[in-house]
Amino acid sequence: MDCKEKLAPAMVNKRQRKEEEGLENLSPFEIKNKLIEYAEDHTRKSSCMFLNAGRGNPNWISTIPREAFFLLGKFGMDECRRTFDIPEGIAGIPMPKGISGRFEEFLKRNKAELGADLLEKMYRYFLDKKKYTPDELVHEWAEAVIGDQYPVPDRMLRFAEDIVGDYLVQEMCDRKTLPGKFDLFATEGGTAAMCYIFDSLQVNHLVNKGDHIALMTPIFTPYIEIPELDRFSFKVTNIQASQMTENGLHTWQYPDEELDKLKDKSVKILYIVNPSNPPSYTLDERSIDRIVKIVKENNPNLMIITDDVYGTFVPHFKSLMYELPLNTLCVYSFSKYFGATGWRLAVIALSHDNIYDEMIAALPKDKKDDLCRRYSSLSLEPDKILFIDRLVADSRMVALNHTSGLSTPQQMQMALFAAYALFDNKDLYKKKMQKIIHERLEAMWENTGFKLVPDVLRAGYYSEIDIMVWAKKIYGDEFAQYLSENYDALDFVIRLAKDTCVVLLNGSGFDGPNWSVRASLANLNKEDYQKIGKGIRLILDEYALAWEKTKKK
Repeated sequence: MDCKEKLAPAMVNKRQRKEEEGLENLSPFEIKNKLIEYAEDHTRKSSCMFLNAGRGNPNWISTIPREAFFLLGKFGMDECRRTFDIPEGIAGIPMPKGISGRFEEFLKRNKAELGADLLEKMYRYFLDKKKYTPDELVHEWAEAVIGDQYPVPDRMLRFAEDIVGDYLVQEMCDRKTLPGKFDLFATEGGTAAMCYIFDSLQVNHLVNKGDHIALMTPIFTPYIEIPELDRFSFKVTNIQASQMTENGLHTWQYPDEELDKLKDKSVKILYIVNPSNPPSYTLDERSIDRIVKIVKENNPNLMIITDDVYGTFVPHFKSLMYELPLNTLCVYSFSKYFGATGWRLAVIALSHDNIYDEMIAALPKDKKDDLCRRYSSLSLEPDKILFIDRLVADSRMVALNHTSGLSTPQQMQMALFAAYALFDNKDLYKKKMQKIIHERLEAMWENTGFKLVPDVLRAGYYSEIDIMVWAKKIYGDEFAQYLSENYDALDFVIRLAKDTCVVLLNGSGFDGPNWSVRASLANLNKEDYQKIGKGIRLILDEYALAWEKTKKK
């Protein structure tokens, strides 16, 4: 490592333990800030290299869809100046008549430019497969990339919804034919989607304060924290990924007895991140089949909210939106796969036929009257507004529905990301992405000295390492008991930051095992993960030295 090769034996420090107990009440993303302080402070005092694997922002970008966006922007500007061009820096807006012909000429002139091929393929896709009117299509593109109009339709631009819908079928449903139409709502990243869904479910009386929900844990921390807010105060049941192998290793899957908690009809909503965060495993076939069976036989009105942002990192991934389309609201973000967290691009997908609209239609008269008043400014028949469109209206407090919707340049970039994946017939981009992640994962585990069991269900975007499992395997049960009795679990990530300049998150903050740590495999290079692996093992060995010292006494 770049820091100390041999660390002094760890000693129990009462002041430090009190500090750790105070930190336990914080979100792991807030604890991370304190860990960064420790790591940066040690970096200044030593030759350590500061390595932050705490947050999942990738250190790559997808280039070709961005090149296509900027090239299309040039065409859009040409069209604006064609309308009128004033020297003081003022131009008109794109005009539809003949615009497709001018676009074709633009592509011919710029065929050697990066991104031109993607624009050409996308143009032919919409004309040949979708049967769009050429001028209508290109005019919508030109206005979208320039951003001179409000989004119309507000839920999602027509061309963007078409191609992103096809992308979701390919990536979230393993190219299988969906049983019906899905409607999409473009949102400002998965974060906004999450907020909108929590809000609209409550204001539409599909869930009330204090109601019973279930979380498939470990899970992304906000799904744990939001239900605890006073506005919701939900009763929460955890469906724990507690399944272990015969030799005591986590599979990060769900035993039948955990899944069977969903048979309770008082559980109104199931929240799941799939593949999981932080373990980064997709549901196995047994779990999917059991959830489907429970919904159909025991809890048919169970609302399922699935966050599938990491699905593209698993071969042949299938979302619950495919398995249970009537029950499932799917959230998909483009942020991780395309290196686009700053773009804030996501969609909410909901089957046109769904239980949400059915349950709203079956509400008692007083609640239906309340909702009619809420949405009466939007329609003469507010009771017929679909739930997906209520999400749009609620995102702007209903009164501002006429200016709702994701910005058109964002939707244009989203469409180009989707198109790039759709036209990659050999999955070259996907295979390379998955290879990059898995090489980093393997580099880290190899240097811990722990055994990483091959698993086709592993996405590998994150890795959750249960330190207590490896403490037992390497040094035995007596050592594991010593750790548990003498140290707070947070001590591991604090010591890792202070002594090796490495920042990881505590897995307990995600409702994972108390002594687990989460590493993001997205934001550093392969050689950095080799150092992180060595640091993890070094800290574990440091505890072992302290234990040996107590035994000698």
